[in-house]
Amino acid sequence: MEKKKPSKEACLIASYINSWLTEYVPVICNASPRTLQAYRTAITLYLVFLNTEKGVTPSTLHFKHLDHDYVEQWLKWLRDGRNCCPYTCNCRLAALRAFIRYVGTRDVAYLYLSQNTALVPRQKVSKRKIDGLSKDVVSAVMREPDTRTRTGRRDMALLVLLYGTAARLDEILSMKVGQLHLDEPKPFATVMGKGSKPRTLYLLPKAVAHLKAYLKEYHPEGRVERYLFYSRNHNAYGKLTQPAIDKRLKLYAKSAHEKCPDVPLNLHAHQFRHAKSSHWLEDGMNIVQISLLMGHAHIQTTMGYMDITTEQESKALATLEDENEAKLSKKWKGHENDLLTLCGLR
Repeated sequence: MEKKKPSKEACLIASYINSWLTEYVPVICNASPRTLQAYRTAITLYLVFLNTEKGVTPSTLHFKHLDHDYVEQWLKWLRDGRNCCPYTCNCRLAALRAFIRYVGTRDVAYLYLSQNTALVPRQKVSKRKIDGLSKDVVSAVMREPDTRTRTGRRDMALLVLLYGTAARLDEILSMKVGQLHLDEPKPFATVMGKGSKPRTLYLLPKAVAHLKAYLKEYHPEGRVERYLFYSRNHNAYGKLTQPAIDKRLKLYAKSAHEKCPDVPLNLHAHQFRHAKSSHWLEDGMNIVQISLLMGHAHIQTTMGYMDITTEQESKALATLEDENEAKLSKKWKGHENDLLTLCGLR
């Protein structure tokens, strides 16, 4: 049987996919490798769906296959055929929409596709609750690493840094030695957050002491290009993996649970981030400061991280208003009809 040639539209779509993944997303948008991989996966799954479920081949692929109806059916296939959860479906949908928007910017004739797919509803996602950790629970876990051993001292340094900065685990594991500045008047570390956004994490004396001891033992040569927490299998040039840390945390949680029943047996690193944000609030820190320290673009995201009651949430939002500012008289009082006074220009 003679093999049919790809259609003109198929070749154009393929060229758009290639330029989107190799140039636009990583270079123009400066997206992280994880974002790029998520986009690549979504596009791959969509093409698999078109081929296996709709019988679309290179000779029949057309721009109409990027329209509203096909995208809706793809989401149903992800949910029912691949058992993807609503959260995953929404992530895939966002990635596909980003590509279709890109197509519209390259040819206005296909701008309608972006407008149509924007109408595809997202899956309803129930808010995932992450159990908070009290200060007693955190202390119980911190007592578990055996600091008489080399591995125990490494784990202690990592836990102190993880909790003390409320950083994401990947941010900590991606740190290089050169990102620590322990001899400054106010010691700090720098990390690359989501979207490759740099963030400064200030360190308390306890964390500084543990890190200095750790550096002396694990990085005596002080090579700034090496990973701070590295895998022994890669000789300091391969970072420690998240599964490896998760395994260690589960061991500590099991032994700590016997002494403190509030310690969850399924303990994971992200709970320390949630816990620290709540503890900062308990200690009187302003919600805006907490949001900045955690690298959140929106304060509402920070609120979702905190294991607090509705009443505590109201108090947290109340910290947005400076007490001295609240006592200032309103500029417009007595000058209600004066535009210059109202706008603060008089």
